Amino acid sequence: MKRSFFGRQPRPEGVRRSGGRRIAGGQINFSVFIFVILIIISTVLLLMSTRDFIFGVKNVGLSLFSGIRNGIYEVNSFIARTVLSISELATLRQEHASLLRQLDRFEEIERSNAEIYQENIRLKEQLDFSRTLRYRHIPAQISGRDPDNLFSAVVINKGSYSGVANNMAVVAWQNGTQALVGKVIQTGVFESLVMPVFDINSQVSSRFSVTRYEGILEGQGSSDAALMMRFVPRRARDDINNGDIIVTSGMGGIFPPGINIGRVSGVNILEYETTLEIIVVPMIDFSRLEYVFVIEEEIAQMFITQD
Repeated sequence: MKRSFFGRQPRPEGVRRSGGRRIAGGQINFSVFIFVILIIISTVLLLMSTRDFIFGVKNVGLSLFSGIRNGIYEVNSFIARTVLSISELATLRQEHASLLRQLDRFEEIERSNAEIYQENIRLKEQLDFSRTLRYRHIPAQISGRDPDNLFSAVVINKGSYSGVANNMAVVAWQNGTQALVGKVIQTGVFESLVMPVFDINSQVSSRFSVTRYEGILEGQGSSDAALMMRFVPRRARDDINNGDIIVTSGMGGIFPPGINIGRVSGVNILEYETTLEIIVVPMIDFSRLEYVFVIEEEIAQMFITQD
């Protein structure tokens, strides 16, 4: 055995003290680590090679892609439903507007039918009355008002072409009653002007239908005002009652006798007069007057003569 220069025996190669043992232990730990890694890799490879693992991976992938696909489908469906709803809403609005227009037309047709029905009833009443008249007459319709006398004279749609002449009496049928309207004061070819009994210039020879007392019936200038029967004998006071009917007397040669004019609504007794003033309400509601009948003059004269 060799000794060192300083007299110490040299150590064998590869053999060291405690520090050398630490180095050998480190190598063992590294080998174990490598061994464990290899075992893990082998186990993973083994598992991946099994059928269940493959199916598991496939299931995971299928679930993942299925969820994505369902999400895309739901988004597309939502967008499609939204667009479809907007389109349907616009269509519904158009249909609603169309239905409203149809409803308006139906309501208009219904109103027209109701008006036609009422018009037919009124015309039938006028026709029935026309058949009962005992003298020839010319049916006419109120077509307007005199522009120079808006609240009095009325225009009818018959003139000289139809046989209408001045001073012909005009009557009407209203509420089941025949009554005097007035007389023709101006005649055109196709239209005529009628002065109603309420005109301030109107004067009609009249009498009580029962007691036969006579007087002159005058208008007060308005269809809303009562007529005034003047020159009734004072002695007739006890025989006059409200509701008594006043009719034409036939005097004067214009109005046939016996045509209703109105009903008594009051009596004015003038202290220093020998006659009475009788307040008479016309039987005709001139605000609702539509149809009239013009009595032919020669026929009226014939009945006046007979009376």
